[in-house]
Amino acid sequence: MTEPETATDTMLRDLRGLWRIRLLEEKIRDLRLNGDIVGSVHLCIGQEAGPVGACSVLEPADALFATYRGHGWALARGVPAAGILAELLGRSTGVNGGRGGSAHFSAPEHGFHGENSIVGGGAPLAVGAALAGRFDGTGRVALCVFGDGAMNQGSVHESMNFAAAFDLPVVFVCENNEYSELTPIRDMVRNDVLAERARAYGILGERIDGNDPAVVRDRVGDAVQSAREGGGPVLLELMTARLVGHYIGDAEQYRRPGELERLAETEPIARLRRALRSASVDETAIAAAHAEAAREIEAAAQEAAAAPPAGTDAVRRHVHA
Repeated sequence: MTEPETATDTMLRDLRGLWRIRLLEEKIRDLRLNGDIVGSVHLCIGQEAGPVGACSVLEPADALFATYRGHGWALARGVPAAGILAELLGRSTGVNGGRGGSAHFSAPEHGFHGENSIVGGGAPLAVGAALAGRFDGTGRVALCVFGDGAMNQGSVHESMNFAAAFDLPVVFVCENNEYSELTPIRDMVRNDVLAERARAYGILGERIDGNDPAVVRDRVGDAVQSAREGGGPVLLELMTARLVGHYIGDAEQYRRPGELERLAETEPIARLRRALRSASVDETAIAAAHAEAAREIEAAAQEAAAAPPAGTDAVRRHVHA
């Protein structure tokens, strides 16, 4: 008989999950700066708690749609790190054969239905997946992730309205890192509590701590269960922060003095490590979480780099217009 997981076990598992994403993103950054990865790359360093907490409550048939800052969401959903890295490196063993790159890869066999480089473009796709679930027997819940800037996109408004009107099982997750690309969200809206917009659609909206995987798991879990039971869509606003630029090469001149230093104290890994120490968890166990994740990501990087490049004969395959 398997012993139930203790609270400490869960925290350590979450820490490993956070480190897996952090180290994957750091590896991608290094490969991009070295020129091994080409093209646009957006990292989620500092925002790891959202995917770690949310993906833990999804079932295999559920559909996840992410933004172009989606490497961490893919990894947390179960997409192998080697397949992600190979895709970004343009290798034939990538999840899309090296054709998708950073901004367009998908792995539907893992319930990850792709990133989307169109701001807010994943929302109507998620609504379609939820609607289809009513007729294909899956009863899936769709989880749609987007940034705070996407809340001002018409496609997101229309998707929320449609999902609300038809009680569709969609959980809309807004990762509010307080910057819409290079502009503070507070400078773009009158009311910057974005979750309050849910009232206009007649659905539940809630702002939560997006830097705590346990809080994310709890609130997303409730939203997914409600949606699965016919309660309709929910909007969750995850308050978080990215510790890097909007894109690789961003000069970050919009940052306030001392901002990154303050964020370093509240980012997910630092917070969870402090919580584990406060719970008297042995430092060896805390360090092991990092070591296990580091071994996995390094092995995945080596495997991806050793794979053959994608062939040019397949460049037009799976392209539809």
